[in-house]
Amino acid sequence: MPTLSHARTTTDGPRSVLDLRRPPTSPGEMLLEEFLRPANLTQVEAARRMKIPLNRLNEVIRGRRSITADTALRLARLFKMSPEFWMGLQADWDLWHAAYALRRAG
Repeated sequence: MPTLSHARTTTDGPRSVLDLRRPPTSPGEMLLEEFLRPANLTQVEAARRMKIPLNRLNEVIRGRRSITADTALRLARLFKMSPEFWMGLQADWDLWHAAYALRRAG
């Protein structure tokens, strides 16, 4: 159902990540597909610029490691954006999966 925000913008769709029927895009997939590839930046070069081990970045991309506050700060610096963006992606991912586990548990 469309809603009207205070900014007078009509929006529809889920109001919460918990309303999604499928998991949100993982932080690692977002990093790879929307940031690294469009910038023609390899994982090796991104890790070097972020001053982190390559395996740390690769594990984030593969979904085997979460984005920590430290990683969010480094990604924000690399892509000239806010660390809150990266923390938000991770929080959305974690919340959806926690809620899914609760639903499955009954």
